[in-house]
Amino acid sequence: MTSCHVAEDPIKKVAIFGGTHGNELTGVFLVKHWLENSTEIQRTGLEVKPFITNPRAVKKCTRYIDCDLNRVFDPENLGKKKSEDLPYEVRRAQEINHLFGPKDSEDSYDIIFDLHNTTSNMGCTLILEDSRNDFLIQMFHYIKTSLAPLPCYVYLIEHPSLKYATTRSIAKYPVGIGVGPQPQGVLRADILDQMRKMIQHALDFIHNFNEGKEFPPCAIEVYKIMEKVDYPRNESGEISAIIHPKLQDQDWKPLHPEDPVFLTLDGKTISLGGDQTVYPVFVNEAAYYEK
Repeated sequence: MTSCHVAEDPIKKVAIFGGTHGNELTGVFLVKHWLENSTEIQRTGLEVKPFITNPRAVKKCTRYIDCDLNRVFDPENLGKKKSEDLPYEVRRAQEINHLFGPKDSEDSYDIIFDLHNTTSNMGCTLILEDSRNDFLIQMFHYIKTSLAPLPCYVYLIEHPSLKYATTRSIAKYPVGIGVGPQPQGVLRADILDQMRKMIQHALDFIHNFNEGKEFPPCAIEVYKIMEKVDYPRNESGEISAIIHPKLQDQDWKPLHPEDPVFLTLDGKTISLGGDQTVYPVFVNEAAYYEK
């Protein structure tokens, strides 16, 4: 994927969201730290606001209370009449949209960084929602270059039928940041350090951009979502096979049609099938057992 030029208007308002999923603790702890001492995230001429998005889920250290906050920022939910009968996360989405949006308006925040963890072995991941967003392609190139030799992958969730309605999507430039592997409800110092550096490099890029630095055309490698693959299930809807040992921890690695994906408890191997090589992500992600 290539970028030729970026927007000319300076970036003024940036938010950093932590706790969209309350048991993904790296973003929670970083945002709480920055709420007390924001020195390291401040840049001249830039408003940077750290924010805990799902405080009830954070307090209970659970992914969500009623429904996934990271899936309800669509017109239907944001436009529902306010009522205590609405799921907590829908009401919270409306509050966040009021504070940082409205979505798809000129008044919305310029950039929202939404911080996540995964139990999968995905390392540092930048999540891109629009392949035509030259500004973010340039930013991601800057972050990847700054982190090197530490790998940083770009995951493009642009898809004709899979719609996410993410928390960050209310911003003009939505940025998902995920780092793993890290168990839910747990903190790892190395994972926290990596996420912290990603934010620092991103803010440095914005500062350089606002100062008028020119960025030459660049190219980045991205992994585009093709489909979601569910676990094999029995007639009751219960999972009937587990991730095959040869696939475990192999995120971003090529997976061929004949390669094993699942293993049943009676020892049967289930291969990928199909006719093309793919690159799996979110392998054995704990949160997706319920999907």
